[in-house]
Amino acid sequence: MNSQFGLANVWSQGDIVTKSVALLLLIMSLASWMVIIIKTLDLFKYKSISKSAEDFWYSEDFAAGLAKLGTDASNPYRELAIAGREATLHHSNTRVQLHDALDMSDWVTRSLRNAIDEFTSRLQSGLAILASVGSTAPFVGLFGTVWGIYHALLSIGAAGQATIDKVAGPIGESLIMTALGLAVAIPAVLGYNALVRGNKGVLHKLNRFAHDMHAYFVTGARVSAGGSAKVGAMKSD
Repeated sequence: MNSQFGLANVWSQGDIVTKSVALLLLIMSLASWMVIIIKTLDLFKYKSISKSAEDFWYSEDFAAGLAKLGTDASNPYRELAIAGREATLHHSNTRVQLHDALDMSDWVTRSLRNAIDEFTSRLQSGLAILASVGSTAPFVGLFGTVWGIYHALLSIGAAGQATIDKVAGPIGESLIMTALGLAVAIPAVLGYNALVRGNKGVLHKLNRFAHDMHAYFVTGARVSAGGSAKVGAMKSD
């Protein structure tokens, strides 16, 4: 005997509104889980990359350090190193543009900040989906709940009395919709919070690397408590 409270029964007995709500919740759930999985893999990737960034400072020269950062164009540490190098060369070789009003430190700072901002935008892409799903899924499920209660009231009106066999199906449908809304929203909210925390850790390490990179291009040495982690002078192309 099939249960009248099961998901299969809700789908088979539901009307177009009920099925639309269920499909919408399914799409929202799939979208949120895809974002969570993809962004989690990205975090593991960037954390692995950050371990090799420290080796940059123990290279013989800038070119050797850049080689240690690999050739992946999406490597944010490599992007910072290239942005700093290009900013330094551009400032040194060009004297007829508006940036001449800025000194070397300000110009390098601006270039590094632009690179970090661009990476931050990539890092945070997709989080809006999780935030939207987490905030709207309960209300989508609540709409399904209201629709199920409406069906229960119609059954009561048609029967003339509130018997269990008339209202059990619609009430069970409404409860399932409530549960589905929460089942979609809770992972999205937890995933959003976890990814935001992970992104902060990645950006903290990247900002620290950018600070050292700025010091290197301006003074020729990395800022280090021990003073031992230095890179040789950048070779001109």
